[in-house]
Amino acid sequence: MKKIDLTISHDVIGIYHSMDFSDVRMQYNDEGTQYAFDVLDGEIDQGYLIKLAAFRHLRDLQRQGTDGFPFYYSVKQARNILKFASISPNVDTGEPTKLMSWQKFILTQMMGWRNDDGGKRFSRVIVSVARGQGKTYMMAIIQTYSFLVETIGLENQDFLVASINFKQTNKLFGYIKSMMQKLISKSPFKTYADEVGLMIQTDQIIMKKKNNVMRAISHESGQYDSFHFTTAVVDEIGEIKSRAKISKIISGQVKVKNRQFIQISTSYPDPTVPFHEDEKMIQQAMEQDWNRDADSYLGLIWANDSLDETFKPETWIKSNPLLELDSEKDVLSQGLLDKRDSDLLAGTISDFQNKNLNMWLQESTNSFLKLSDVERAIVSEFQIHGKQVYIGFDYSMFSDNTAIAFVYPYIDKNGNKHWHVQQHSFIPWEKAGSIDAKEKQDGINYRELAKQGYCTITSHPQGLINDDQVYQWLINYVEDNALDVVFFGYDAWGATPAIKQLELNTSWNLMAIRQRTSELKDPTKFLQSVFVESSITRLDDKIMEKALLNAQVIEDKIGIQVDKAKATLKIDVVDAIIDALYQGMIHFEDYSDVNDPEKQIERMTPQQKLDWLLSEEAGLMGDEL
Repeated sequence: MKKIDLTISHDVIGIYHSMDFSDVRMQYNDEGTQYAFDVLDGEIDQGYLIKLAAFRHLRDLQRQGTDGFPFYYSVKQARNILKFASISPNVDTGEPTKLMSWQKFILTQMMGWRNDDGGKRFSRVIVSVARGQGKTYMMAIIQTYSFLVETIGLENQDFLVASINFKQTNKLFGYIKSMMQKLISKSPFKTYADEVGLMIQTDQIIMKKKNNVMRAISHESGQYDSFHFTTAVVDEIGEIKSRAKISKIISGQVKVKNRQFIQISTSYPDPTVPFHEDEKMIQQAMEQDWNRDADSYLGLIWANDSLDETFKPETWIKSNPLLELDSEKDVLSQGLLDKRDSDLLAGTISDFQNKNLNMWLQESTNSFLKLSDVERAIVSEFQIHGKQVYIGFDYSMFSDNTAIAFVYPYIDKNGNKHWHVQQHSFIPWEKAGSIDAKEKQDGINYRELAKQGYCTITSHPQGLINDDQVYQWLINYVEDNALDVVFFGYDAWGATPAIKQLELNTSWNLMAIRQRTSELKDPTKFLQSVFVESSITRLDDKIMEKALLNAQVIEDKIGIQVDKAKATLKIDVVDAIIDALYQGMIHFEDYSDVNDPEKQIERMTPQQKLDWLLSEEAGLMGDEL
């Protein structure tokens, strides 16, 4: 099949119209596939992420039966879940709610796609939509169907309903219990409930004769060990900041056939949470249409595309698909307008953008950078060999990482001044007790990032920073890439053995920088400005990204500095970048050291100095001097 990559262009509609889907259109007329066509044909106005999901569905229908794609779309399974939904009572009315096309798309995607063994294809699912759009009702249908229908003929099956706390968990679980009570009060489910000994209790639903159990367990308690959940639903997962407890759910599902882990949430103020990382991963998987790495992941995300749409009510249907419903449109539209306007007056518009437009952003007023600025700077690659570089060094204290930042000034193809920044961190784990605990504490998969070259797990047997390891890595990195080190700035308190070795063994321009506002205000402000003005680039490095988003601004009478809200929020990389920019920010100025001939000579190695002395350039400079 044609290789399609939308990571750069994002032109889903253009690619869709350039292809022939007539065979798919003729063969599939089910509700899920029709929604996908309606979105891509412009019949329904939706955001970029839903356009991606629709395009992925149609492309996967085309690739059925091809090598490397062991999945198929079962129209029968899709229709089964829709039939069940048509008799599932809404807890508010006591009667089934007629589903809209976007809701049918959710159900048919989750249940229609199958493995070659007949089990559900999508073992991991994200459903995200703005507040008040009926997510709870949809998940109650899924979980009730899984428990009543998919367990027929099975025993000892575990099911999970969870949310961030006891109150939130009980809300979803109460919805499921109410739906189930109404369903089993009538045939055919009444007879079936009697046969299996179905009992609805306070915090669980049991089939006594089959030992199938649905449990309500809040994330606060986190008692997920020893369970192997067939279907696990976690609501408002966007508020959960660590994967530690969630990983217990997923690891327990590994050997479960027909498993499904469903994450439900709107956006939240903190964009560094695992849920947002998962959303970005699924987005990339859908954009890289040719890549099969995430075939078991499903992402259905109704969200607005730009903060500018805050002032374009006609676009709010992207995150609030209930606006398509005539009976809801007027009341919902007015409610959203009132919320937008009141948040504007109160200075809390970010809450409207988070919860009502389902958009991620950095909410805190003292945040150093916005998510959009940090993400916009990403480039796929940057050639560093032989380039001039400014290095910043932030040494580890207690549980902090040791970070080395590299700032490469360059002129882009349009003649504009730019700075590219990279980092490498050294990860101690002594304070946490183990590298596994350190990863859970920081919310960063250091061992995976080490494989990608962004960090090194300390080699010290007690988990402390190994100064010799740091020094040797840095020297090798500079030599291997033939870097011209213009400047090396470090925290004045970080005069470690590594710094002493650099003083003895290199001709680098080393400078201790006092970590006070008078010294740091200018490079701190400069770093903030180049991100906002898109004059800086970086790789898709999760350690750097998390540090940039964790950084907060503190201000005094002299200027600004960066700080963090709590110890486990790492900003070591930001501190290192600021130290590098102490001189790197003036690279293109006439008074910069890099433009001083004498400073250029000082940076040379002995061999370079000898070569220079024998060159014509040295003679010319001598005449000038």
